[in-house]
Amino acid sequence: MSYANGKWTCRCDCGGIAKTSGCNLRQGRVKSCGCLNTETRKITCAKKFRTHGMRHTGAYSSWIGMRYRCEKSYHIQFKDYGGRGISVCERWQLFENFFADMGHRPENASIDRIDNDGDYTPENCRWANRKQQSRNTSKNVFYEFDGRKMILADWGEELGFKRSTLAIRLHHGWSIRRAFTTPV
Repeated sequence: MSYANGKWTCRCDCGGIAKTSGCNLRQGRVKSCGCLNTETRKITCAKKFRTHGMRHTGAYSSWIGMRYRCEKSYHIQFKDYGGRGISVCERWQLFENFFADMGHRPENASIDRIDNDGDYTPENCRWANRKQQSRNTSKNVFYEFDGRKMILADWGEELGFKRSTLAIRLHHGWSIRRAFTTPV
């Protein structure tokens, strides 16, 4: 250490030089030439910007899409999600929690809410293929027959009819029983 013009020149443990007042030295405000501050900043940034390493996975892409549909009013689908009150649960605000609950997204699948009017929560979500997704939209019309409710596509599949055949019959005023039981 040396003293000149009211400032102390100090050599740091790392070999660097620091110039400071005696007051700063006595009060312990100076602990290094700045190298500790730089090192602390590197550690803090590494922790702050640490990632899960899954940015380019299907699960992450689904998580981002889900959040944008519910939270970003400029998203093209916001009116169908966030705009009608659908939200993402608090736990899933962190991708790591979403991934812990949902796991990897299977190939040809996307996130699906079991209750189409419910929020995105672990209890209400699943990975679903396109067929499952198409059968779980708010636009589907359910038909009750023999004590069961299904959409026309499912009734057609079960009864051996084309969905369009059932739709045309119902459009022309046939009863559900007649439309579903009359052979082609």
